[in-house]
Amino acid sequence: MRDNSADLREIFLNDVPMMDVRAPVEFTKGAFRDVINLPLMNDVERQKVGTSYKQDGQQAAIELGHTLVSGDVKQARIEAWADFARRHPEGFLYCFRGGLRSQITQQWLKSEAGIEYPRIIGGYKAMRSFLIEVTDQAVAECDFVVIGGLTGSGKTEVLQALDNGLDLEGHANHRGSSFGKHATPQPGQIDFENLLAVDILKKRARHLNQFVVEDEGRIVGSRAVPLELYRTMQDAPLVWLEDSFEGRVERILKDYVTDLCAEFVAVQGVETGFAAYAERLKQSLSSIVRRLGGERYQRLAAIMDRALAEQARSGAVELHRGWISGMLSEYYDPMYSFQRDSKNPRIEFAGDQRAVVEYLKQRSVNSCD
Repeated sequence: MRDNSADLREIFLNDVPMMDVRAPVEFTKGAFRDVINLPLMNDVERQKVGTSYKQDGQQAAIELGHTLVSGDVKQARIEAWADFARRHPEGFLYCFRGGLRSQITQQWLKSEAGIEYPRIIGGYKAMRSFLIEVTDQAVAECDFVVIGGLTGSGKTEVLQALDNGLDLEGHANHRGSSFGKHATPQPGQIDFENLLAVDILKKRARHLNQFVVEDEGRIVGSRAVPLELYRTMQDAPLVWLEDSFEGRVERILKDYVTDLCAEFVAVQGVETGFAAYAERLKQSLSSIVRRLGGERYQRLAAIMDRALAEQARSGAVELHRGWISGMLSEYYDPMYSFQRDSKNPRIEFAGDQRAVVEYLKQRSVNSCD
């Protein structure tokens, strides 16, 4: 059997398949991308064993666990583990600390299915600690540059054009604004942090030591940017992305109308998906009613309602430009213009998308010289 002492760096760099034998409730609180949850015990069984451990000690808890997971239940779980192991002979299994649960899984796989399969010593806890350290080290050792710009200027497009871009919104599955929710939910907080850390790890493995991030608040949707990274972003040099008002309207129309509608339709089907998309737009606008003021909200909401009705009738999205233009000129632009004035001393370059991408690429090259 391969060594249980896995190199965590190599596991995450190479997206090595892993099966998580923790209970579903543990897996839901935090896991890693593409890991499969094949628990030794389900949530109810785990709770019963935990209670037994507290009241009667470890041996009684182990005996109860073997009683709860026996017969057909045990066989079904072993078959699922064996199937995973055969499909991913290069993989690993783990539990929370790499202890009893993963050892039992190993033993049953060997005795019942004839498969020797390695576990990760230290389990989930060791991997989570490793990834936290990856992010902390990057903040301490690397340079960071922040992209700012008015709403709809295309900051995410710049990040995607760069080898050293860290897309916080992408990892958080949220566009960062009041209208930023996608059709699919955000990852959990720990999952968000893990995704970001693995991205950093892979980029640093390519000898990148400067990262570009979007100018974000601490919270992206409902996910918090790691505190030390956020603090670093507040003092980092700023590059300001510029675009025409018309260009920004078209970009928001694509992102928040055309693409968002397509997301909901893909997930929920045409009829249900369109209704959910329309409700999402309306909720996004109503979420900032206090900041907009009653009169402005009513006016923009009426434009949005007409636009949605026309989109439902004919598929045309042109009327959405009305509320988008109003939101930009009356709400977002004044707010961002004030923020730019406060950040002016940090701005080291400003230009359109092509110029900003070229500047940031050259800046990254210079940092490696």
